[in-house]
Amino acid sequence: MTYSPDNALIVQSDRTVLLDVHAPTAAIAQAAIAPFAELIKSPEHIHTYRLTPLSIWNARAAGIPVAKIVAALQTHAKYPMPESVAQELETLGQRYGLTTLAPQGKNLESSSALVLQVADAPLAELLCRDERVGPLLGDRLSPTSFAVALDYRGVLKQALLAAGYPAEDLAGYADGEALPVKLLSTTRAGMPFQLRPYQQTAADLFYQAGGAHGGSGTIVLPCGAGKTMVGMAAMAAIQAKTLILTSSLTSVHQWQRELSDKTSIAPDQIAEYSGQHKATGPVTLATYQILTYRASQDDDFPHLSLFDRQEWGLIIYDEVHLLPAPVFRMTARLQARRRLGLTATLIREDGREGDVFALIGPKRYDVPWRELEGEGFIAAANCTEVRVLQTEARQMDYATAPRRHQFRIAAENPRKLEVIEALLARETGHRVLIIGEYLDQLRAIAQRVHFPLVTGKTKQQERDRLFAAFRSSEISGLVLSRVGNFALDLPDADVLIQVSGKYGSRQEEAQRLGRILRPKQDGHEAQFYSLVSLRTCEEDFARHRQLFLTEQGYRYHIQIWES
Repeated sequence: MTYSPDNALIVQSDRTVLLDVHAPTAAIAQAAIAPFAELIKSPEHIHTYRLTPLSIWNARAAGIPVAKIVAALQTHAKYPMPESVAQELETLGQRYGLTTLAPQGKNLESSSALVLQVADAPLAELLCRDERVGPLLGDRLSPTSFAVALDYRGVLKQALLAAGYPAEDLAGYADGEALPVKLLSTTRAGMPFQLRPYQQTAADLFYQAGGAHGGSGTIVLPCGAGKTMVGMAAMAAIQAKTLILTSSLTSVHQWQRELSDKTSIAPDQIAEYSGQHKATGPVTLATYQILTYRASQDDDFPHLSLFDRQEWGLIIYDEVHLLPAPVFRMTARLQARRRLGLTATLIREDGREGDVFALIGPKRYDVPWRELEGEGFIAAANCTEVRVLQTEARQMDYATAPRRHQFRIAAENPRKLEVIEALLARETGHRVLIIGEYLDQLRAIAQRVHFPLVTGKTKQQERDRLFAAFRSSEISGLVLSRVGNFALDLPDADVLIQVSGKYGSRQEEAQRLGRILRPKQDGHEAQFYSLVSLRTCEEDFARHRQLFLTEQGYRYHIQIWES
């Protein structure tokens, strides 16, 4: 193997990979390792990746052999790759597929159980003695195979992942009740329509022509890149009754509009299952909130029965990074249904990325945000952190407050109101969203700038009216609580001012930037302002919030506000 100082990668013995962005082959090297390396940070000159078990198993599930992973690292390395790294990658990569799940009969629908096939007898013995795996195994059919109850398919995959031997699930799927679905070449509004190349690729990689390796998995695309279109393409491939789970009623209505406008599905075939309506149909749209509703903590979840109410051929989990624990538990029982997860980021603040891998399916497609920006599919964005000093009296209040109260004091810094007014004057003529965490602060802002306020208490009909007024340019700005984090169809929004957030949530930061990333007709840049109180813990949380976006290649300019 020939190494060269002109190469872009430095592979280190702790399984981190450094990418020199100024090397002549940096772009090629970055593309080569993206399918199997997890980006940790990407400041100006050196990007840092990590080779994790989950990143390697995602690559293996996508059909990438270990030899190709090792070859990609060696081809682009400046210096010899540590032998221990190559050995560890070999070990990790080979673990995927040492256990496989298959139907006991000819196919899933004719089987009363599954078979867990294990690579060799010692591993079979190890797993049957494992406290997580063993209780889920049925009769031992041979020295290397076990019967598995159909209901245990999901929880067994979780247990095997935790044990370090992720299963390759070849058990197949129930077809579900047929539903003819066709994507239109001309929308019902009379506009030409076709999938973007990356949307078609994502759908193809999910479905894999109906083969045993397709039909479950997660697609990662930036906000504004058209994840809904990928979902519709999957529906057109599978041609079966579909349950779509979303994060809000606003998202439900967005899916309704897109399905009615761009597919052959008639409006009366689309049902809403929510707090307002409890209808089901060939396509059913439901919210996570209604599924996880229960009268008290001691009661059951009455609406989870929706999963069993129809012969679904496909379940789509929109914003899969938000999937609540009860839906995870139900999904563990629904492994016979094809499952598609859609998200802008697989980061979960609860650390349950492994459950997404095991229960929804491995990552099938991911594309860097800045790559789609470069191709004009999402808007370019300028990110600015504006640091605002508190008054001396308020800074003293902050200094003497209990630690648990300091963040809110900093977040609700009244001087942020002055900054908002100045930014609005600077951005005159643009379409503005102001978003924050605390309702008292947001009410004060709405009153000061004369923008309508939308919170969780705003009735859905009024929300829809205000969003429609924004889209039609009747109003130029909105003040939003956390309801603005997800699935807002406001394509003309091009300025977002974040006044406060949920501590250090990287996921929230990414979602909020995504609200202004729809491409602009004249190609101008979107502006993302984050207001942070100077010399407070809010600065520390802001650095953590920004981590995911800086990994994607975005840069935050720091501006010290002097009033």
